[in-house]
Amino acid sequence: MTCPEQWGNAGSLYRGILASILLFISCHATPTDTLSFMSPTELHTITDPALAMRSYIQRVATGPEYSKDISFGEARDAMQHILDGTADPVQAGIFLIALRMKRETLDENGGSLQAIIDASNIVTAEVDHIADIADPYDGYTRGLPVSPFLPAVLAASGLRAVSHGAEAVGPKFGATHRKVLRAASINVDLDPLQTVSRINNPDIGWAYIDQQHLCPALHDLISLRTRIVKRPVLTTVEVLIGPVRGKVGTHLMTGYVHKPYPPVYEHLARLSGFESSVFVRGVEGGVVPSLKQVSKYFEYQNGGTLAEVEIHPEQAGIHQDVRAVPLPELDSSRHSLDGTAAKFDVDQLAGQAALVGMSALEGEHGPARDSLIYSGAIMLTHMGIGKNLNDSAGIVRTAIDSGKALKHFLGNRRN
Repeated sequence: MTCPEQWGNAGSLYRGILASILLFISCHATPTDTLSFMSPTELHTITDPALAMRSYIQRVATGPEYSKDISFGEARDAMQHILDGTADPVQAGIFLIALRMKRETLDENGGSLQAIIDASNIVTAEVDHIADIADPYDGYTRGLPVSPFLPAVLAASGLRAVSHGAEAVGPKFGATHRKVLRAASINVDLDPLQTVSRINNPDIGWAYIDQQHLCPALHDLISLRTRIVKRPVLTTVEVLIGPVRGKVGTHLMTGYVHKPYPPVYEHLARLSGFESSVFVRGVEGGVVPSLKQVSKYFEYQNGGTLAEVEIHPEQAGIHQDVRAVPLPELDSSRHSLDGTAAKFDVDQLAGQAALVGMSALEGEHGPARDSLIYSGAIMLTHMGIGKNLNDSAGIVRTAIDSGKALKHFLGNRRN
């Protein structure tokens, strides 16, 4: 692990933070430190959570030049201790920060994901295939998100679907699926059995499940994540849990921003058991591409290799002069967080997104409807339901204009 000279002040900050971490470790060291001399086999036998976490921290937080990677099993063990509360909160925070600053390996990401899957309440639906719509848990702040309406559109187009998220997660604390769906009077507090029941119902065919019901132990870490500020490994892996599985296959659709991420997501999606996946270069890292620019997505099918697909909005019959649904005028934020959080009222944003999404399902033309058509067409094409983007876009338009998508959406309204 090196700290390149071109990092400049960032490199100095890196060294300073790690020096503080090392000071904490040294102040809490045992008089005789035998852990550094243990073999990997011996380290796996450590049953004391404090000693195990200390061993992991010593390796991932030894400085910009000497930090060492840990194995899949060790990352899984560390995350298990964090999730079950046997890791000291300070140690948990240090571990997550150091892992991010070192940059997580595939094994470290994978072990963390496996521990979270182990702690999750995953269910299987009585349908062959499920589309898993996994938007960023920290939400949207630069436009009105309509992706919370996508699962209902897919269900109306012949593909059962699930989405998941949380109320508010840093660092953006934006408008999440939960906030938008709740503003549209959708039941966002279904437990796993209720969730799968809605998906099994052919008149509904979709559901939202919240992280507090999917993985309560992970949800309990939101306060720690807020204090960490920066995105930890949890942000990368939480979208890949797969809360509802199909009898034959479960198919992930998620977004990314940074170029290195598709192969990382591919590795994790295969580990999680997704038969196929679509990784969209979406607006704000979500599942909807720009409505006015050339974009791309990566996909794999079953055991096939990861393939890049270039897409144009015109291929789906979309002609817009905006990238996404623009933000309206919003009131200032009622909450004082930090400089990374939204400066406006996010609940108001979610309410506006709910209104725009409902209008789109009612057939109103505009960027919201086109967003649902575009992202829906990508998933239907990936699944082979449509021959190409144009054909798939036609299927989605029919589902919306016939009122079928709205009917499926309203099936999940609160009683």
